[in-house]
Amino acid sequence: MHCTGYKYHFPFLETNGSVTVDDNRVGPLYKHVFPPELAPWLSFIGIPWQVVPFPLFELQSKWIAGVLSGRIMLPSKEDMMEDIKSLYATLEAQGIQKRYTHRMGIAQFEYNDWLATQCGCPGTEEWRKEMYLTTGVRKRAKPETYRDEWEDHHLISQASQDFSLYTH
Repeated sequence: MHCTGYKYHFPFLETNGSVTVDDNRVGPLYKHVFPPELAPWLSFIGIPWQVVPFPLFELQSKWIAGVLSGRIMLPSKEDMMEDIKSLYATLEAQGIQKRYTHRMGIAQFEYNDWLATQCGCPGTEEWRKEMYLTTGVRKRAKPETYRDEWEDHHLISQASQDFSLYTH
């Protein structure tokens, strides 16, 4: 495991050009995880940013484990490349620069739910989505104090109830 931060650079990784970093776009990566030429033997966890990190990392890890165990099948290399090309074309059509390829923001929930479906896990809880959105609004409105003031006690209560299912 290597942790490099969010300026992607992998000087220790020899892929003969199968994985490159161009303007902070790591690619090609199927679903931000598998390079088609080296899948399933090489995978990346945690490339997406502007996310709730640990649920996303957990789902990516479960997906990779499922693929490596043979329980989950990846598409063909060609189909993975087509998916990647489609993503790149969509981003380009929207005027999104390469360096933002892995920025998810609100799209993380659809991505997480896709991963969860692949793994046979439950999707993202509604309280988690709402908490993320509410915190984002507060952070932009009051960047100095958003951690100190909140009006989402009902979300905390829902999260607590949810977590109690796993601890009792």
